[in-house]
Amino acid sequence: MQSGTPAGRPLRDTRVVLSGLVLDNPVIPASGTFGYGSEYREFYDINILGSFSFKGTTREPRFGNPTPRIAECTEGMINAVGLQNPGIDAVIAEELPRLRTFFHKPVIANISGFSVEEYAYCCERIDREEQVGLIEVNVSCPNVRHGGMSFGTSPEAAAEVTRAVKAVTTKPVYIKLSPNVTDIVSIARACEEAGADGICLINTLLGMRIDVRRRRPAVANTMGGFSGAAVFPVAVRMVYEVARACSVPVMGCGGVRSARDVIEMMMAGATAVQVGAENLRNPYASKEIVEALPAEMERLGIERLSDIVGIVG
Repeated sequence: MQSGTPAGRPLRDTRVVLSGLVLDNPVIPASGTFGYGSEYREFYDINILGSFSFKGTTREPRFGNPTPRIAECTEGMINAVGLQNPGIDAVIAEELPRLRTFFHKPVIANISGFSVEEYAYCCERIDREEQVGLIEVNVSCPNVRHGGMSFGTSPEAAAEVTRAVKAVTTKPVYIKLSPNVTDIVSIARACEEAGADGICLINTLLGMRIDVRRRRPAVANTMGGFSGAAVFPVAVRMVYEVARACSVPVMGCGGVRSARDVIEMMMAGATAVQVGAENLRNPYASKEIVEALPAEMERLGIERLSDIVGIVG
């Protein structure tokens, strides 16, 4: 998308390319904050987005964790939703056909699992869906006991999932990594060596709040995923480290809430940028970021967003 500017000034090119997938702009609502798009279409035409990552999907339907699931924090929130979703069969039979009626771009399919076999099964099924342009494999969810987080905390386990998924898919596969590790680079490299087409990071940090009046954890699951603006510096640092260490594209995520945040994360090395918790605080957040990008680019003297990816050495 080339965004027009007043006469005599250059056009601002917001387009980016993810593993052959051309996006009008790099703004992608993150999985778990945008459902399957139908709720947000009531607020605006979501085709303004580069794409979006739909709700984390597992083989079987999941009700998720008990309530309460949300706790507010300074400049952020903790959630312990627990991968509530209708299951892969319902997503293919109901959600994707509905999505096609109002979203006319390739979508990102977020897949979660509790075994290597489940990851492979769900990814093979979703790979056949025409509207899915890219598969995002979540090995980092900290909210489900004995689930995704265990795969994302060791290079060997993350690589095993990556190889299994790549063996049964034809579309680009991005592995979404957990920040709850001591060495994010070794895990990203292991995924790249196992065939990952890209890396997405970061997912939520593991956090906890206590209800001091009730003298018990604020969420029923005790701990949950900490997200929001407070985690942005951690996300920028990890994007920077991984982008410098790996040759595959990176999707940055974590605490993004403005067009300037998008540009900062791209300068750190992200080719595209996901917006998560801010969508829950402000349902127009992703739309406002897309619309603000050309003016922010003009203020910073940027003609093409693709030129700034990883510009900070």
